Amino acid sequence: MTNPSTTSAPMSDTLYERARALMPGGVNSPVRAFGSVGGTPRFLVDAHGAYVTDADGKEYVDLVCSWGPALLGHSHPDVIAAVHRAVDHGLTFGASTPAEADLAQLVKERVPAVELLRMVSTGTEATMTAVRLARGFTSRNLIIKFAGCYHGHVDSLLASAGSGVATLALPGSAGVTEATTAETLVLPYNDVEAVEEAFRTHGEHIAAVITEAAPANMGVVTPAPGFNAFLSRITSEHGALFIVDEVMTGFRTHAGGFWKLTGGADDAEHPWTPDLLTFGKVIGGGIPAAALGGRADVMNYLAPIGPVYQAGTLSGNPIAMAAGVATLTAATDDVYRHVDARSLELSEALSVELSRAGVDHSIQRAGNLFSVAFGTADHGVWNYADAQGQEAFRYGPFFHSMLDSGVYLPPSVYEAWFLSAAHDDAAMERIHAALPAAARAAAAAVPLA
Repeated sequence: MTNPSTTSAPMSDTLYERARALMPGGVNSPVRAFGSVGGTPRFLVDAHGAYVTDADGKEYVDLVCSWGPALLGHSHPDVIAAVHRAVDHGLTFGASTPAEADLAQLVKERVPAVELLRMVSTGTEATMTAVRLARGFTSRNLIIKFAGCYHGHVDSLLASAGSGVATLALPGSAGVTEATTAETLVLPYNDVEAVEEAFRTHGEHIAAVITEAAPANMGVVTPAPGFNAFLSRITSEHGALFIVDEVMTGFRTHAGGFWKLTGGADDAEHPWTPDLLTFGKVIGGGIPAAALGGRADVMNYLAPIGPVYQAGTLSGNPIAMAAGVATLTAATDDVYRHVDARSLELSEALSVELSRAGVDHSIQRAGNLFSVAFGTADHGVWNYADAQGQEAFRYGPFFHSMLDSGVYLPPSVYEAWFLSAAHDDAAMERIHAALPAAARAAAAAVPLA
């Protein structure tokens, strides 16, 4: 392992050894293993507001926010109260509940492109269902995805995926067959000509184009001006569907997600509207929940009234629905203004300290999501090749310096940074105080032999 933390964490060490004897790699999601930054992953036992606490009792300002869901901050009182009320009536029923429609109504109000919504349990399930639905609706097989975009661990979408796959330096995954990936066309992100060529060659066989609304799994990448609008237009021209993955950006970058943040159908210069959208993270308020939604004629192809089968025993779980309703209800315009301001404040401070330390970098933004890419000042990151070409070796020392100073960052350079409505002046001051030493650690880093 590289760049281990200098801070003692005996309980996390002990818990990690125990976990490794019981679970593959000691984790239930690969990026938690600190594989790209080295050292022992922290085992967290408490989360309130802008802070998390590990098993050794050390408190950290949290810039992971459970990878997005904690928009309001951890353990928000309204969400906790809603969950307690729901729990008092039972954990699961295996039947319809009023809360499912309550959450669907909130989503529809915020995202007018959603005419009908299907609740599922994970983002992976949402994208998997969206792809199956697109194939069923169009009677076509091919799917276009973009290198570096991650849409969950769906077999056909794990080709050139980002996030944990990028961290592990794997182009795909063992266990994914050639027959499966043969039905996926992987193109460079932000490359209009590549998409046009794909449709010229395979247009009558393409069921859908799927993309993250703004990629955030190869680090944050901003869509080039008009790129999403172009994808919306070309899919419509060829009878394919446009699937926008807002699992990460939905209800975090804006009350209506990245689609609404960037104008969506109301953008006078580059209007765009997805046929299908997928949601996760914030929609469940911290409890596993996800959804797909979109055009009614497409969504009505789902069982029980359509020929495309999808089912889930715990879909629409009442506890998750209660948390989701409470989260979206509390996610007011003031919340988004606060998160936006804090995100801008931190990203600018990060850039200032890295520049002061002489570290070549770019700050990648998509609304209030951002990430840092080292060695990319002259061109930034616009696609997966750019992301892979950065000086990723600088992130480990940077990460551990921040961790030692009590700031918990994503344990991979290929992940977005998250703030919340609970990040107040005191939390921000602690982050600011940690940045200079971390920037110097990044400056002193050298590539591994």
